[in-house]
Amino acid sequence: MEFLMVPGAPAPVAPFSHAVRAGDYVFVTGQMPTDPDDDAAPLPDGVAAQTRRVMDNLRIVLAGADCTLADAVMARVYLTDFARDYAAMNALWPSFFAPGRLPARTCVGVTGLARGALVEVDLIAYRPRP
Repeated sequence: MEFLMVPGAPAPVAPFSHAVRAGDYVFVTGQMPTDPDDDAAPLPDGVAAQTRRVMDNLRIVLAGADCTLADAVMARVYLTDFARDYAAMNALWPSFFAPGRLPARTCVGVTGLARGALVEVDLIAYRPRP
């Protein structure tokens, strides 16, 4: 196994790796809508802007594992206000993936996320080693 801390990715909010490669799978820690250049910066306003930032942060971590969102096979989405934000997040979701290549996904409502975020996403990618 390979435990990855990716340069340029947002600093973790707790003691964990950005990702772990186990064989041909990469398990990416849930990403928050934090600015990778300034962890102290305010979070973007609204679930749409936060979802875009989360997906950008996932791209950074995946790149550090020689993967892209095209390699995602499973995602978990966590929303702090499911009733309000589910439709808006869903409207954006397909834009991050090639047509017909959406990963399997679970989406749940939670009572809170670190830093008061509205959304967090973790995922599993599959990329055979050369």
